[in-house]
Amino acid sequence: MKHTNIEIKARCKNLEGIKNILQTGDAVYKGLDHQIDSYFNVNFGRLKLREGNIENALIHYLREDTADAKESDVLLYKSAKNSLLKELLTRAMGLLITVDKKREIFFIGNVKFHLDKVKDLGEFIEIEAIGNENADKEDLMKQCKFYLNLFSIEAEDLIPVSYSDMLLEKQNQITN
Repeated sequence: MKHTNIEIKARCKNLEGIKNILQTGDAVYKGLDHQIDSYFNVNFGRLKLREGNIENALIHYLREDTADAKESDVLLYKSAKNSLLKELLTRAMGLLITVDKKREIFFIGNVKFHLDKVKDLGEFIEIEAIGNENADKEDLMKQCKFYLNLFSIEAEDLIPVSYSDMLLEKQNQITN
């Protein structure tokens, strides 16, 4: 399944406050998912296998590393839980890094909110405005920025890279 995704990721100083805004608003709570994202060595973009209680998928995406709202070119294949896919990909491509997180998932219309507690990194929020392949990217961008303002997220809290990149950087600092 291919779709257009505009997203913002930020460190979150007030996860409970944002959760309260979502719960008292029109957000639909999908649940708490303990997700293990296994990232694999690839020539371009990022390839991860997400294994969780709610979401299970093989996801390839291309995304510019900028702190502001950014477009992701996403290709998603829904996978079965506990499949041999991880072993197959690890053997074929090599495992780059694993991200372990607890994620609360909310939706308001086409906008998805992730309230994340990432092992060894801290607390974050992701705001994703999701559209089909023909979606108006400007409208999706405006949706992300609306929620960024609603949640009072500061520019210095925006994160340009993926959790995998952050963990790899942390790993490199420890070994150097």
